[in-house]
Amino acid sequence: MVSTSKSDPIAIIGAGVFGLTTALHLSSNGFTNVSVFERDNQVPARYSAGHDINKIVRAEYEDPWYTELTLQAIEGWKTPLYAPHYHQTGFLHLVSGAAPEKASQTMNRFLASIRNHPTYKGKLTTISTPADIRNIAWQLTGPLPGWNGYFNQLAGYAHSANALRAVYEAAAARGVKFFLGEDIGRVTSLIYSSPTNKKQVTGVRTANGKTYPCKLAVVAIGAAASTLVPEAGGQVVAKSWSLGHVKLTDEETSMLRGIPVTYARDLGFYFEPDPKTNLLKICPMGGGYINTDPASGVSTPPKTLQESEGVLPAEDEKRMRRLLRESLPQFADRPFVEKKLCWFADTSDSEFIIDFVPETEGSVVLCSGDSGHLFKMLPIVGDWVFTLLKERKQGVGRWRWKGGKKKEGKWEGDVSWRLGETREFEEVRLAPAPKL
Repeated sequence: MVSTSKSDPIAIIGAGVFGLTTALHLSSNGFTNVSVFERDNQVPARYSAGHDINKIVRAEYEDPWYTELTLQAIEGWKTPLYAPHYHQTGFLHLVSGAAPEKASQTMNRFLASIRNHPTYKGKLTTISTPADIRNIAWQLTGPLPGWNGYFNQLAGYAHSANALRAVYEAAAARGVKFFLGEDIGRVTSLIYSSPTNKKQVTGVRTANGKTYPCKLAVVAIGAAASTLVPEAGGQVVAKSWSLGHVKLTDEETSMLRGIPVTYARDLGFYFEPDPKTNLLKICPMGGGYINTDPASGVSTPPKTLQESEGVLPAEDEKRMRRLLRESLPQFADRPFVEKKLCWFADTSDSEFIIDFVPETEGSVVLCSGDSGHLFKMLPIVGDWVFTLLKERKQGVGRWRWKGGKKKEGKWEGDVSWRLGETREFEEVRLAPAPKL
């Protein structure tokens, strides 16, 4: 296995969560020749699931290992680089009175994961009635029929785009080079020492035909991983969930300031509105959407950003409007704006993949499989990649190269915390796919 010195050229492909935090951690640990390639012309990249106004930060997991990991990350959110973007508003985790049993069971398992944890002593409140909810968030004036669950004081959300921008600026200040845009930032292929047998990577080629030498390539393009590492298509699929926003007035935004992240597990969730844009973001709960290539059987993201913009499937909108009608009824009939599908890299077991790609002599690392729950780990993700490079093997078994067999990606029943059926993007697409 090839070792990488701190002066060797390293190419990181993708300026999302994995890519940016890896660049920052490597440059902070003495690596002096790090380049990041991103096909978008801006950072945070719009191709990243982290290009958003907010993501939930909570430590509830059915697996206590992830609970402890998230608690480490939350401490990271309190450090100077990340603290301006972390908002510990609390987390109302609920189900409605009409919730299926699976939703209630999942919520109860999440609560059980932290109920007896010493960190949460005195920080959890049982919710049994609408009055209990309004004691915590008086702004929720809807009927809240049968809503019940718990309130976690030690959770909240992060302003994801702003946090990524802060990491980008910190990495650039440490000398990391960034190549942005379709011509110089979109990597079309990895270059290997042997044209017929992968072996060691020697560089990357961008869309304009230019090549850049590297001794190590870190592929961190999320749901598009299989476009550069085809073998990843059997273990990582592109999946998306929809989201929309309600545009509020200044007064309405002020009224909702400080409300907890409110998550009705069978309906969806929302956050306090963004004070800069007055946008109230709402996300429906569902099985999501995949974009399967008929030829390969692998789901990859749509080729353009525009294809996902404006998409809000009817069943998702219905769920979102019910969520608002039962909790914030004054907004239930407002038009949804800035609607879209948010694409992420999904695995069948919701585990990340952070490992060397087989048969590349340790010269290619795949970072993918965020599975809709990576962002909260932003402050510590890059350290995982640094540890991999330092130890030359992945010591965390669950994050190793999976060699998966499933390609279809309709594994919603295998992931215990998800509800709903996965559908094909073609069923909800607004316009025909562009011919590129």
